[in-house]
Amino acid sequence: MICNMCPRKCGVNRTEKYGFCSSPQDFRVARAALHFWEEPCISGKNGSGTVFFSGCNLKCVFCQNNEISLKNKGITVSAPKLIEIFERLIDSGAENINLVNPTHYALQIKELFSKWKCPVPVVYNSGGYESAQTLKALEGIIDIYLPDFKYIRSDKAAKYSRAADYPQVAKTALKEMLRQQPKAVFDGGVMKKGVIIRHLILPGNTNSAVDIIDYCKNNFPGAYLSLMAQYTPCGNLEKYPEINRKITKREYEKVVDYAIRSGMQNVFVQELSSASENFIPPFDFTGVM
Repeated sequence: MICNMCPRKCGVNRTEKYGFCSSPQDFRVARAALHFWEEPCISGKNGSGTVFFSGCNLKCVFCQNNEISLKNKGITVSAPKLIEIFERLIDSGAENINLVNPTHYALQIKELFSKWKCPVPVVYNSGGYESAQTLKALEGIIDIYLPDFKYIRSDKAAKYSRAADYPQVAKTALKEMLRQQPKAVFDGGVMKKGVIIRHLILPGNTNSAVDIIDYCKNNFPGAYLSLMAQYTPCGNLEKYPEINRKITKREYEKVVDYAIRSGMQNVFVQELSSASENFIPPFDFTGVM
């Protein structure tokens, strides 16, 4: 298969050569377990059935999951094996099947879910750097979109994720996600359909966060916004000293206060204590072996 499913458009045959995402044609998975630290409406009471895919089409220099996104740690699994993993999570009470970083497997995911009907909502939990054309192929399959909106400024996107076009690409992708799921639907406080846009606030980047709040308010009124305080310096950040620290209470309160003053109502916030390596799951092949 010649792969052009994400905005990188590497054009490689992934059965013979890896593209930017460093991923083969077959699924690679590093962890599958119930997760209780997502937004409350995603984790619910029983936990979100999270499946972490290896590889990534962004490879952010600060990624807290760098063990799998940059180093590609994982186990190759077949589609039938992945369905077995999903079924075990559902049998354990998972509120949903939460596909974490699935971008580079989008079309394989479409094929899998076209043959197997998932009895719980399917969550597409991605970095936001998506091809709108590929997303259209997922219509009717994805119930909840949980994308990042990492950058609204091209220079930051180029510096930290080697994707200067990220802002425009993400805006177009988010628009397509909202077209597919324009209205949030809840049952007992648990989301069944909808879009939650996440923004991880980086140190010294509160003005960018404010701009993202404005953009979401003006362009994505049907979406929820999650303002994340959990940034934890990870990986080798010697070349990026400006982000080699956690955000301060003052920085986070500035962003949250602005969101409130702007009139936004559907906003999730975090405790600053969420910025801890203790919340990074161990990629030890739990639920995969």
